[in-house]
Amino acid sequence: MKIENCVALVTGGNRGIGLGFVEELLDQGAAKVYIASRKLADAQEIAARAPDRLVAIELDVTRPEQIEKAAVDCPDVTLLVNNAGMFLMERLYKTDRPDAVRQEMEVNFFGVLNMVRAFGPIMEANGGGAVVNVLSAGGIVAVPDMGGYSPSKFAARAASDCLRAELAPLNITVTALIVGSVDTRMASHVTHVQKSQPRDIGKAGLWAAARGVPEHDTDAHSIGVRAHLARDPAGLAAAMAKRVQS
Repeated sequence: MKIENCVALVTGGNRGIGLGFVEELLDQGAAKVYIASRKLADAQEIAARAPDRLVAIELDVTRPEQIEKAAVDCPDVTLLVNNAGMFLMERLYKTDRPDAVRQEMEVNFFGVLNMVRAFGPIMEANGGGAVVNVLSAGGIVAVPDMGGYSPSKFAARAASDCLRAELAPLNITVTALIVGSVDTRMASHVTHVQKSQPRDIGKAGLWAAARGVPEHDTDAHSIGVRAHLARDPAGLAAAMAKRVQS
């Protein structure tokens, strides 16, 4: 996958990690970047920075009709960055919002799957390409106080493995990014670890996509979680359990 002159689509591209990807894509020579956002005005605000290379589209990944429209309107995509995510800060058992887990699964798992189903044929027709799924350290270690977010990222990680096998014969690679804490609105409640910057995640993600890396830990936090999991899985599980019991 060559980033220079590629045509990319970034879901949730108007802020946070998605915006980090957009900025890195511009700097690395992408020919065009579709900025997908649930609110078109938010995407248009970012697209105005480089109107010759940035295109704003309205896209809620939980709405099949909007995904279908995006596939029609963006027929030249060769790089798909599934960044849109949802974290509602509700637990699985003790919660006043039992449907929160379903909403998180719709965005973080089914949204990823449906985007790949829609854009896989487009990338195949364009000679191949790459999919980058922005996942989480909560997708390799179960985090009880993250409610449905952690299970949804586990599911998206497994789907990434399955899709990688299916798409390989089509010359389409799938990279799963394991992301730790990042300085974004979604992670504003996190105060106990040093956070990475969104642009650093975008740079790490494009590096991995360009090399066809199947799974990549993008930052110090995710690397630390992976190391702790390998060194002491029972201890890490116990530590995660204490977070929800406190």
